[in-house]
Amino acid sequence: MDDVTAFKPNLARYHALMDVVRNRLTTRAFRQDIPVPREHIEMVLEAARHAPSGANAQPWHYIVVTDPAVKKQIADYFVAEATKRAKMKMKFPTPNYRGLENAPGFVVVAADFRFLRAFPVLLDGSELDKLYQANAERILLQSVAASTMSAHLAAAALGYQVWWVTAIGQDDAQASLRPLLGVPDDLAIIDIMLFGVPAKPPYKRWKKTLPQIMNWDRFDMANYMTVEDIDAWVRETRHKVMYRDETKVD
Repeated sequence: MDDVTAFKPNLARYHALMDVVRNRLTTRAFRQDIPVPREHIEMVLEAARHAPSGANAQPWHYIVVTDPAVKKQIADYFVAEATKRAKMKMKFPTPNYRGLENAPGFVVVAADFRFLRAFPVLLDGSELDKLYQANAERILLQSVAASTMSAHLAAAALGYQVWWVTAIGQDDAQASLRPLLGVPDDLAIIDIMLFGVPAKPPYKRWKKTLPQIMNWDRFDMANYMTVEDIDAWVRETRHKVMYRDETKVD
């Protein structure tokens, strides 16, 4: 019997995985009376450790925060940043970042961008090298994202819900947060993963249908959006799909 006819996809494992994927839901308020034990945090990061990465560089570091005072200081930064955005009239639907203070599972994700040199780059400062450097940065960010998502799914598999906190690439964010965590200047804090038992039942947010994202052989122009289309989506739809149950999105 040849390998092709011998192969049988493991549908049971697929459906078990999809149950976790579909039920990895976002929550922004956690029960304070149910802690996340160290063992579970290590299990979550064990999943992150096994993620794929470009050149197998594994350019990530995870800092587990347990000090309530540090959690509060990080929450303070995000509340101040949200206030700043509001004053600039960005009109971005902002969650209540005070929820960071009480997250029992609190993991800060840092990336080592020096590993860009592990990917195809010239390192000669030329215009061509800038193109390769830009591609290398995408490789690195995709790598860290893969690791972080592995951690999210592990937390969901354990029965926790997760909050993915981003928008911390600014220089002032690095200057504010690095000292709190002892992160060297050579590393960049790019993400925060919070998880625990939700304070109230989470809900499934709207997702595109499979035909809207899947293309066979060539891109389906029926799924193409112009800049005007995207601006209209931001104006009319974004606020609905960010923080509303999918069953209530019209």
